[in-house]
Amino acid sequence: MLDEFIHEPRVAYFSMEIALRNEIPTYAGGLGVLAGDTLRSAADLELPMVGVSLVSHAGYFRQEINAQGRQTEHAANWEIRRWTHPLDAKIAVQIEGRTVWIGAWLYVLEGHMGGRQPVLLLDTDLNENSSEDRELTHYLYGGDSVYRFKQEIVLGLGGVRLLHAIGFSIRHYHMNEGHSALLGLELMRRFTYSTEHLRPGESHYDLPRVRDLCSFTTHTPVEAGHDRFSYELVKRVLDNSFDIETIKHLAGEDSLNMTRLALNLSEYVNGVATRHAELSNVMFPGYKVHAITNGVHPFTWSAESFRQLYDHYIPGWRHEQQLLMRADCCIPDAAIWEAHVQAKQHLIEKVQALTGVSLKPDIPVFGFARRMTAYKRPDLLFTDLERLRAIARKYPFQIVLAGKAHPNDESGKHLIEQLYAHARDLADTIPVVYLPDYDMALAQILTAGVDVWLNTPLPPLEASGTSGMKAAFNGVPNLSVLDGWWIEGCLEGVTGWAIGDMAGMADGKAQVLYDKLEKVVLPLYFNSDHSGWIRVMKGAISKNASYFNSHRMMRRYATEAYAR
Repeated sequence: MLDEFIHEPRVAYFSMEIALRNEIPTYAGGLGVLAGDTLRSAADLELPMVGVSLVSHAGYFRQEINAQGRQTEHAANWEIRRWTHPLDAKIAVQIEGRTVWIGAWLYVLEGHMGGRQPVLLLDTDLNENSSEDRELTHYLYGGDSVYRFKQEIVLGLGGVRLLHAIGFSIRHYHMNEGHSALLGLELMRRFTYSTEHLRPGESHYDLPRVRDLCSFTTHTPVEAGHDRFSYELVKRVLDNSFDIETIKHLAGEDSLNMTRLALNLSEYVNGVATRHAELSNVMFPGYKVHAITNGVHPFTWSAESFRQLYDHYIPGWRHEQQLLMRADCCIPDAAIWEAHVQAKQHLIEKVQALTGVSLKPDIPVFGFARRMTAYKRPDLLFTDLERLRAIARKYPFQIVLAGKAHPNDESGKHLIEQLYAHARDLADTIPVVYLPDYDMALAQILTAGVDVWLNTPLPPLEASGTSGMKAAFNGVPNLSVLDGWWIEGCLEGVTGWAIGDMAGMADGKAQVLYDKLEKVVLPLYFNSDHSGWIRVMKGAISKNASYFNSHRMMRRYATEAYAR
């Protein structure tokens, strides 16, 4: 099965998490979904790549929420043999002085246009390993810092070695976030100068060659998103054949900063939106951080009703999304509205099945679904419940929420409890539902079926965000704080609406949001013939979906990062 993949030079795409399909829970959220969309577009564009990730036997977790809104987590074990094929190759790494063997499962990602991309899911659950080491690839983002560092050894060092053992021809390595930065150390080990020609103090590592082979995408300005490990831990866990002083020079003197290591071992570095790149250049002085704004996979995130709509009126959109710019003039209003009605009905049926709540099809639905953590501010909409009730009495609306909190994020879990409490308080005026166990399948239904996509992060902490892009492919306007991709995507009243300006929402004033709801968004929706609203829906498609897609993103990576 590997024969069709190993002979053509490929880009090796390393990511701790990749959302391959809903039945394979090897992803936690946006980073993994982006990785999946990256490979899906690469398949459609026939850009030769190979994904490298962890098999994550127990997945991220399945979310259960009780009546009070308290989240509990359950293992998300999946049928590995149903979806993947075991590979015969095995390699070894040294962890805490022990030999840890690593095998892999092959998943072949098949694009809807016939392209195929191999994905290697690394696995330490082998008979050769101790029970402790067998669990290193069980839990995505599980355990403590020691467990995480061991996982990153498996991903970075193990991934490069396994690709080499299998016989892949790798022409470039792409690190999706710093989790895989140790791959650079493995490349350093492979590419060295002869010591007899070195002058005193010169490194025997061929760092220019390593850098030329590597690209790095940084994804967050949030400090907690950058992995750091103490050198006491590094010395104890990492193979002692790696020179610790060289690592300190590349990754920081105080601790091993995986982002710093990736920066120093990559010739091309990029952020995931224009604003994020600007912030990253300030965060990491001395490095040039380019901007390649994220995108989402067009076919995956378009509801079936919109796929059929585009196939009929804009043939060719599946490969050339810029053709969607014609949506505002080529698609009749009635056809757009009918496609939306079908997507909304699908959401209404899903909400009924999951919660027992019957939403009304003729009342607007606001959607909010993100990882539940403080800087995403999912509670901003509920700052003033009396004001919210007053708006709803004048212009009725409904709210659908979803999202997981990390198992160790107690403040995030508390946010979910607060949202449940707000839902109870508003039950007499505004239907508010929280959908449990947010995953790819639910995201597809939710981003397509709501009438408005709401996003309220604390600026400037939203590096990009992609959920609003998914909404745009379904003609759903965004109502969002100007941060991340929305700074580039917002044309006021054309593609959606901004909540305040770039400087005005950091203080968390919900008044601006309420004013926009009451005076602009809802009055437009309740216009008798929906013509004004449909005009914004067309704007979301023609101005946002036509650009913020992963085909455009991958063409940028191919020409700017990989073709160096």
